[in-house]
Amino acid sequence: MNILHVMLDGLEHARFLDKVADPIAAAVSKAVKPRMIRNVLSGTAIGHHLHPMMVVIPSGAWSMGSFLDLAGGRSSRKAADLLVGVGILSAVPTAIAGLHDWSDTQEKERRVGLVHAAGNSLALTLYTASAVARARDSRTVGVLLGLGGLGSMLFSAYLGGHLSYANAVNVNRTAGHEAPKDWTRVASDADIAEGGRQMVEANGVPILLLRHGGRLTAMDSVCNHLGGPLQDGPIEDGCITCPWHQSMFRLDDGKNYRGPAAVPQPVYETRVTSDGYIELRQPAS
Repeated sequence: MNILHVMLDGLEHARFLDKVADPIAAAVSKAVKPRMIRNVLSGTAIGHHLHPMMVVIPSGAWSMGSFLDLAGGRSSRKAADLLVGVGILSAVPTAIAGLHDWSDTQEKERRVGLVHAAGNSLALTLYTASAVARARDSRTVGVLLGLGGLGSMLFSAYLGGHLSYANAVNVNRTAGHEAPKDWTRVASDADIAEGGRQMVEANGVPILLLRHGGRLTAMDSVCNHLGGPLQDGPIEDGCITCPWHQSMFRLDDGKNYRGPAAVPQPVYETRVTSDGYIELRQPAS
């Protein structure tokens, strides 16, 4: 096990971080509770969360600013200073989107995410100090502070990559879930009365069957946000709500009505046979 793996394992099991992380996460969750805020920060309109897309702006600006500081010469100073400023301005909304995503995590992901946020905050602080030094014509100090910010940002980026690619934070938990392409019998129609629900499985996919408002729905029971149990969620105004983070999906088409889920929930075609059985299949693409 190399030193990076040792470090990550230590962070994931550093329970003392919970004393700081949990109150902050609770405060952020309260602040982003309104549906409009959730939907904007969840990226429901674009189909994925905003933070991964936004992070390229400050990271790219700061990286290129430091590159010009080191290799651009005198003629590139104004460009380097401009890039530092762009990174500072774009880092704030990027951090807000990241805090939104982080507030839904738990335990080891929350601990690593806290250090990830701290590293980015340090980078922002150092680059802000760098911008002040540059404005005062303390060029050498400004460049050194920028390099310190770059190092902090790269460390934080490594932790962010671990959260995304090793811990699958905000990865669609239903990606790859496909019901059978042919009509497949899964339950008796008589077993699901109005307001009733039943769990079935087809092609290895856990599916929630429910009847609401006279309509039969077959929906993937794994919330695509962080894998919550949709079968335990309440139904209101034609939507089902995940009990973990309150993502809301429309029963008729699975569209995400409220974040933090950024993509629709899979819904499968259903029919009732003449002999009283429910069949379902994957919708035709």
